[in-house]
Amino acid sequence: DAHPGVLLFMDAFGLRPQIEAMADRIASWGYVVLAPNTLYRSGRVAEVSPPADLRDPDTVAKVFARVMPMVGRLDGAAAAVDVPAYVAALRALPQCAPGAIGVTGYCMGARLATRAAGLDASIAACGGFHGGRLATDDPDSPHRGLAHARAAFVYGHADEDAGMDAEAQSRLDAALAEAGVRHTTAVYPGARHGFTMADTGAYDAQAAQRHYAELEALLRDTLERP
Repeated sequence: DAHPGVLLFMDAFGLRPQIEAMADRIASWGYVVLAPNTLYRSGRVAEVSPPADLRDPDTVAKVFARVMPMVGRLDGAAAAVDVPAYVAALRALPQCAPGAIGVTGYCMGARLATRAAGLDASIAACGGFHGGRLATDDPDSPHRGLAHARAAFVYGHADEDAGMDAEAQSRLDAALAEAGVRHTTAVYPGARHGFTMADTGAYDAQAAQRHYAELEALLRDTLERP
């Protein structure tokens, strides 16, 4: 049987068992899920996301130092190339039903999910969780594409996230309202940046479960399942 498709955009720590587990969980709700290596310009998965203890602060600091230049290449121009390719790859899967699709993204992946919704009107659902730099003064800021979006949105922000402060949240909310799209945004109290990721020191089980519940409801309300 065919099922609606969902793109899962990873965080900066890359494709790894945690992302696979998240994709499997979303798939268990009745969807076909594709999680691309969005850092492909910098290498294959084994090169850009080697196994690491993401609960160790020193290790995390080293990983960030290595990957942030890679993340910096993922601007609007890159998204304009990548999103159509990711959508086409998802739709090419034999289990993927035609029609509307969803996207969900984490950390840097929330930026890409936001850009994707503005680039492809077939995206009917967009989730973004502990995203950073979603709405900045930069002319290339992801929120600037929301005027073209047709999706319903759910954003779950980390608490006291330097990359998504109150001003940025207000800017994002204003762009969503101006676009006239259905949306909910919230700060998850006490949740740190990265709260969904069970293999990191930032993991917050309660916040992660809330994210799954809100994402499942978003997909259920927007994507038709057979």
